[in-house]
Amino acid sequence: MEAEKKQFVVFCLDTEEYGADINKVTIIERSMNITRVPMTPPYIKGVINLRGEIIPVMSLRLKLGLNEIDEDDDTRIIIFNVDNVTFGVIVDSVSEVMQFEDIQIEGVGNIISDKALDYISGVAKAKEKLVTIINLEKLIAELMPA
Repeated sequence: MEAEKKQFVVFCLDTEEYGADINKVTIIERSMNITRVPMTPPYIKGVINLRGEIIPVMSLRLKLGLNEIDEDDDTRIIIFNVDNVTFGVIVDSVSEVMQFEDIQIEGVGNIISDKALDYISGVAKAKEKLVTIINLEKLIAELMPA
């Protein structure tokens, strides 16, 4: 029986590579004007108007405890749709689409326990590099209305 393969969009934050299920990606946009929303956590950068739809946008750097950097030509906003919730995530750059088999992805719960690990579902091994797989459902859990 053939192992199940999944595709992930791979993006960079700082010097690390992260992956997210490509089936949950709606579109990848260049950086655009973000309107700040008062009384939101610091990692929520605000909202964008994308073809008439108002979409909340978060800084994945801040969400994962990294320092914020200035946006440049490589900065992208990945628009995800998870459980009928559309949201944007600001990343340093998007590099490629990779395919992993389930056996290439290892859990991280036994490595360290940390709040940021709530947002990580595993680490995929590909040739010479490791790609940290983001758990999108956990990432947006606090954006959901109670």
